[in-house]
Amino acid sequence: MDRVIIYIHGKGGSSEEAAHYKPIFKDCDVVGLEYTAQSPWEAKKEFPILFDAACHGYKYVEVIANSIGAFFAMSALWDKKIEKAYFISPVADMEKLITNMMTWANVTEDTLCKQKEIQTGFGEALSWEYLCYVREHPVTWEIPTQILYGEKDNLTSYETISKFASQGNRTLTIMKNGEHWFHTEEQMKFLDNWIKQFI
Repeated sequence: MDRVIIYIHGKGGSSEEAAHYKPIFKDCDVVGLEYTAQSPWEAKKEFPILFDAACHGYKYVEVIANSIGAFFAMSALWDKKIEKAYFISPVADMEKLITNMMTWANVTEDTLCKQKEIQTGFGEALSWEYLCYVREHPVTWEIPTQILYGEKDNLTSYETISKFASQGNRTLTIMKNGEHWFHTEEQMKFLDNWIKQFI
């Protein structure tokens, strides 16, 4: 085989999720990226090494990335030779997500700047270093990308995903009543059919 699909999981996910996509891409190898990065600067160090190892010997490479995995891919793999990308519920604007979480947690920029890191009541840690980094390192992504978005995504607004989808060679598909995490039987069937139409 001369084509490989690289799967990049989201937070709390695993590289083993790549197995779901093997029946869809029958004529390709499907490899899950086994990564440990928790930030874009860690992804910048780790992803290129893992990616190059996984793609070695293949002529064509495509990427499927989920949630924050898509953000890490844009941060770390933007200059790689990737034919096409499929983004599922991508974190399309990390700065916007962080500032939204600050609003939800009633945390001001001054407070975060002084305390550096704040644990929230909804389980996410707010980090001043992270916020500053994403502001100083805006992502650049020129790879043709198909985007799947759930209408009821609780992390990314429709306005944010629409703006992201309008830039470059990108196509947006919205699942009515879909969530950020595609996991129910109905949602996974929709996801599978979405991918199949672009293969």
